Amino acid sequence: MRLVFRLLSAVVILILLAVVGVLMLPGERLAHLASSQLSKQLGREVTIGGDVSLTFWPTLSISTGPLEVANADWAGDTPLLRAQAARIGMDAAALLSGDITFRMIEADAPRITLITDANGRGNWELSTTEAKQTDAAPAPSSDQTPAIPVFTLDRLRLSDASLDWRAAGADPVVIEGVDLDLAWPDREGPATFDLTLRPQGDPLRIAATIGRPQAMMTGAVGPLVASLDAPGGTAKFDGTFGTKPEAQGAVSFDLADTARFLAALGIAGVDLPQGLGRKANGTGQITLSEGNRLALRDGKLTLDSNRLQAAADIALDAKPRVTAQLSADALDFSGLAQGDSGGGNGGGSGNAAGWSRAAIDASGLAAFDGKVSLEAGAIELGTLTLGKTRTVMTLDRSRAVFALNEVRAYDGLITGEFVANNRNGLSVGGKLRASGVEMQTLLNDAADVSRFSGKADASLNFLGVGQSTAAIMSSLKGDGSVQAGPGVISGIDLDQLFRAGGVGGGTTVFDTLSATYTIAGGVLRNKDLAMSLPGIKAEGEGKVNIGARSLDYLVVPTALNARDGRGLAIPVRIKGPWDAPAIRADMGEAIDRNLAEERKQLEDDVRSKVSEKLEKELGVTVEQGDSIEDALQRKLEEEAAKGLLRLLGK
Repeated sequence: MRLVFRLLSAVVILILLAVVGVLMLPGERLAHLASSQLSKQLGREVTIGGDVSLTFWPTLSISTGPLEVANADWAGDTPLLRAQAARIGMDAAALLSGDITFRMIEADAPRITLITDANGRGNWELSTTEAKQTDAAPAPSSDQTPAIPVFTLDRLRLSDASLDWRAAGADPVVIEGVDLDLAWPDREGPATFDLTLRPQGDPLRIAATIGRPQAMMTGAVGPLVASLDAPGGTAKFDGTFGTKPEAQGAVSFDLADTARFLAALGIAGVDLPQGLGRKANGTGQITLSEGNRLALRDGKLTLDSNRLQAAADIALDAKPRVTAQLSADALDFSGLAQGDSGGGNGGGSGNAAGWSRAAIDASGLAAFDGKVSLEAGAIELGTLTLGKTRTVMTLDRSRAVFALNEVRAYDGLITGEFVANNRNGLSVGGKLRASGVEMQTLLNDAADVSRFSGKADASLNFLGVGQSTAAIMSSLKGDGSVQAGPGVISGIDLDQLFRAGGVGGGTTVFDTLSATYTIAGGVLRNKDLAMSLPGIKAEGEGKVNIGARSLDYLVVPTALNARDGRGLAIPVRIKGPWDAPAIRADMGEAIDRNLAEERKQLEDDVRSKVSEKLEKELGVTVEQGDSIEDALQRKLEEEAAKGLLRLLGK
């Protein structure tokens, strides 16, 4: 028993001597051992400088001055990491056996430089063959597989770090105030990290669990579960990820305030209209390959009250290139039209509101290039209501072309194309064709005109330029045509016009209507309106000032059977603001048109009687084709000549 006690005492003494021996090591020696071991484990040269001090409780650790981790050979001389000061905690038990195992590394105000080359390789991809070789990490022979650094760490903490991101072909991005807390206690096990960024002042937190960090550090793909929490919303990813970068998995997001969320990510000034995602959430499966090819499948998006299914392929170049397919049962984009129909500074005679003069922000046309197709059961645009819609938008260098393959609207079909171009200032144009549309609802929605009803076929080519709706409407140019009938015009009764001479109130039912027109300077002009009614035909000409929202138009209806079949025309002048124009019969024009024959006959009768009187009383003969004035002048000249001859004695 005494022998056992002596043996145990000897062991305890040996252990105490070993511990004391370790504790008696100078701090500089421990710092050198730590830097050598870190260099070996990271595959990069680690340099520790400045004064070094030891702390024994609660863990054995050294506090150092400046600490640097070398960059990859191809990434330049700037260190991967440089800190003003550091604390390095070690496993004392392992140290007794001559091994150095790190339990904790803390760095104050480090500057981290992350670089990618043209092939997507990152300077953070650690391998012993990349670093400057040291005694602790000798270079492998040419036939050896590059070694994966042995690296474990209970905890890594970086506080108030500066992150300098330099992607190949892109401008550098510097983010200050970065905090990182990483735990990786088992080399073959998962690592967790909690990263806080402040790119715009507000904290942005990324939390993740990396399933195979050892493999990921050498460019392989491993499991990743990550979440992003920022002011305004959250986003999550659950799948696989690699540092090339490449990824595949499920993504979801829930944004209570999209503008605030994007501002926290450094995308400030986004003001989305209602319906385009002031609030948004969604889910889908994404695949990121070749570093810049992103695919979305099974996407389900909710933008405010709008629900869409989506699939997309995106090239994440300097300007993204997008190919996407969207579908929905019904979409409400009425928020796009807010402020366009009123509240302006006046647009036309008698109009209190007029077109909006608010500046149109078309900068979104430069967000990406590509092609987006949309199929929806119905679309509400605020001013227009569309039924089933199939359209494809092609966006190229701030010019969007919407191919309207099928737009069911107002009981008819609309096809053609619409163009919005913001390359050198904003312009809009298009070539539209409509068949079988109901005029009353279309004109009421588009221009607050509700006097016409009936089915119509129409074509329109137009172009407008300006930074506001008012400017565009005042600059419109183009041409078009319309054929309609049967239909109704309210506010004027042509039957009553011929019966009693009044035009106020009532309706006019017509069989057919056709017209062509041109547009210049925001003014539509027409000269060939033709309309047929039972027993009546009507012609028209005039102008519609689209920019000023006013019109000046003359309609000339003719009762075909009046005056023994010679017809009776009573022109009607329509003039004023187009929502409440004055309508009156133009009697002066009516006299000119209807009494032309009677007036000529009266003139002939008077001329005949005057001619007889002149010939009888004065001997003046009015020859065929002469006027009475010409005959009198000729008679005076003859008499003057005779008087002159008498004076000369002839």
